[in-house]
Amino acid sequence: MTPLHLRAAGVSVLVAVHTGEAEIVHWGADLGDDLPALDALADPVAHSAFDVPVVAGIVPQASSGWLGRPGLRGSRVIDGRAGRDFSPALRVTSAACDGSTAEIVQADEAAGIEVTSRLTLHPSGLLETRNQLRNIGAAPYQLDELAVALPVPNDAAELLDLTGRWCRENHPQRNDIRRGTWVRSGRHGRTGHDSSILVAAGSAGFANRTGRVWATHLAWSGNHEQFFDALSDGRHMTGAAELLGSGEVVLEPGEVYETPSLFAAFSSDGLDGATARFHDWIRSRPHHVAVSGDRPRPVILNTWEAVYFDHRIEPLIELAEEAADIGVERFVLDDGWFRGRTDDRAGLGDWYVDEERWPDGLTPLIDAVTSRGMEFGLWVEPEMINLDSDAARAHPEWIVGPDRPDGRRPLEWRHQHIIDLVDPAAWQYVYDRIDALLRENEISYLKWDQNRDLPEHGHDGRPSTHAQTRAAYRLFAALKEAHPKVEIESCSSGGARADLGVLAHTDRVWASDCNDALERQTIQRWTGAVLPPELVGSHVGPTHAHTTGRTHDITFRVITALFGHFGIEWDIRKATAHEREILQRGIQLYKRFRGLIHSGRRVHADVTEPALAVHGVVGNDEALFAAVMLRSPVAEIPGRVRLPGLDPERRYRLAPLLPTTADFPRTTEGDAESPFVQITGPAWFDAGFEATGRFLSEVGVPLPVLRPEHAVLLHAEAI
Repeated sequence: MTPLHLRAAGVSVLVAVHTGEAEIVHWGADLGDDLPALDALADPVAHSAFDVPVVAGIVPQASSGWLGRPGLRGSRVIDGRAGRDFSPALRVTSAACDGSTAEIVQADEAAGIEVTSRLTLHPSGLLETRNQLRNIGAAPYQLDELAVALPVPNDAAELLDLTGRWCRENHPQRNDIRRGTWVRSGRHGRTGHDSSILVAAGSAGFANRTGRVWATHLAWSGNHEQFFDALSDGRHMTGAAELLGSGEVVLEPGEVYETPSLFAAFSSDGLDGATARFHDWIRSRPHHVAVSGDRPRPVILNTWEAVYFDHRIEPLIELAEEAADIGVERFVLDDGWFRGRTDDRAGLGDWYVDEERWPDGLTPLIDAVTSRGMEFGLWVEPEMINLDSDAARAHPEWIVGPDRPDGRRPLEWRHQHIIDLVDPAAWQYVYDRIDALLRENEISYLKWDQNRDLPEHGHDGRPSTHAQTRAAYRLFAALKEAHPKVEIESCSSGGARADLGVLAHTDRVWASDCNDALERQTIQRWTGAVLPPELVGSHVGPTHAHTTGRTHDITFRVITALFGHFGIEWDIRKATAHEREILQRGIQLYKRFRGLIHSGRRVHADVTEPALAVHGVVGNDEALFAAVMLRSPVAEIPGRVRLPGLDPERRYRLAPLLPTTADFPRTTEGDAESPFVQITGPAWFDAGFEATGRFLSEVGVPLPVLRPEHAVLLHAEAI
């Protein structure tokens, strides 16, 4: 048995090649250099079972006795009929490892297929793995599914995944692991509001800071499935695959299909440890956004919840002036600027500046923005088309549907359809129009939206969600190549396309269309389980949240927005003097600490009070923490809060930043303006507190008594 051993940052991945098959025998804690003979690890053979030990191969297959979800499903097409070679017997033809990457090639010559598996353990300890299938036969091969799967020890007892809906993305759900196969399918044609960007198996009771965790993320923006097998023989397998339609991928001889990458993080320090591996790798990418230097993540003002479709030059210039006055650095004009776009029923596809509302083009507004030292950004939705548009009238064949002889179109969604980017002419038209906008105007940023699901995408008589997703990626890449200084935000009705597939081509995601600070606390916490703060758009919305009807204090809204890529989505001309003052303080705090927020390690305290959330970001010499009262607490005084992640040997000075008792000197029961409900606050709160990192993380400090839906921002600085 030949071992292939990958090691990095306290993680080992051990692949054994034996009897012609390759099997991952360990993905977890570092094993060191001294490995035993792996032949001794062969499993026993039980009664009423196969007569040889079953190998859970790197591509699990029924021919080896695997009774869980197969890693490869497909068949040979002979005389127009699929079904031959449905059960391959892959055997290793080559295997190589350089310590960080292993490549294993397996083939079944009789079936005419070859699978190459590539596993890379990045310096952060994040594992990236993908499979490639090549048709080496003489006839077409119809691929139904090629999965990427990883073993998980059978002491994993619980499974956490995420779900949601529009304006409520990425909410956790957690269950015991039970016998059988758990499957999450995403058939939206995009990642989906209800998708799970994280699937985490863990030891019993795993938490933010404790327990062993095996977490995965599929870097793909189309249809997909995530699964977890818990077999009757005690084996566990987790994995994911692109979800293909019937006949969607048929490989001609010599053609290749490659899976999306599955990213996998092992942690012996709970969910925060897994998150750190994701963040460290993402930040190491060559194209990752700058978080310091000449162009740190700028403060954004987006016009959507300020003006909606009411595009008039004078009010927009007034809004730009107000934005510049309070410290905004990027002004983004949202939906409504292009031809015929006075509501959501028309105009998509006609990417020309509306001549009636903008007789001089966008130049007057752009000049007003840039002359005040801000960048200008623009909203676009290039993958969509309205029937009421010149583009649709001229090219009805570009409108995506099930591609039936009767011409039936799919249901409308927000009065819009999808433009068929698989069609070379449609792709080129969209590219040319967006390219022209960028060449003709001083645009630094595109908010790229995608406001509907794609359940019936067909092209040339077969499903084509796979091809549409790849075509969208090519469109992003081509525009980035032509305009390398333009940043692109991936928005999809909020957070319906927020994954590492689209982020290979874009610079941030919009986590949700909901700017309600209470909802955002959960949305951002779990989006941030994979994505670092600098990639997650987080805006201060209006006092009265448009999507929920809740009203929140400006301090709560500002503190919530700070832990991301900070922005504003609000008609700030209507702000009160108090709101304007706190908003300006928030902008100043963001500019002061954005280098920390966008490079430090995210931490989340494990607290016993269910109404309280404590999270932060820790750097080399300082840290920011937010203590958030999500609802009315069980305990009148929740007790001391421990602040995780600090250097235990260093001494820190802890002080509140926002709000302070000086902001609200009256804290009586009847003072509705105060976030505090107390006669006196904790003794340390006014003067600050000095203690070691060990003390702050083990003993902690008492908090002020906070009202529900309020927060306090704390700063710890090493001394």
